[in-house]
Amino acid sequence: MDNRQIIILILGLSLVCFIPRAIPALFADKMQSLGPKAEKFLRLIPYTAMAALIFPGVLSVDASKPGVGIAGAAVAGLLAWLKCSVMVCVTAAIAAVFVIYLFI
Repeated sequence: MDNRQIIILILGLSLVCFIPRAIPALFADKMQSLGPKAEKFLRLIPYTAMAALIFPGVLSVDASKPGVGIAGAAVAGLLAWLKCSVMVCVTAAIAAVFVIYLFI
């Protein structure tokens, strides 16, 4: 592949990635309200996606000590239930796992 083909490929891929993101932004002002249940559902998607990505790692943190990952997840879950920010939950879970490893 020469440089011209690579540049055309990059521009094409950029366009393909940009279009699905731009279309909702262009038509957002023309859309009516979805309703309170749909809006709540859309607000919760980032949290459910984060949970789906993190949960498998919770069970495989340390094969010899599976309780470490579960303890970290419990700390994060408790703080999330108390409505702390995502950054606080993640930082506290990391700190909890670190402290557990210090004493085990």
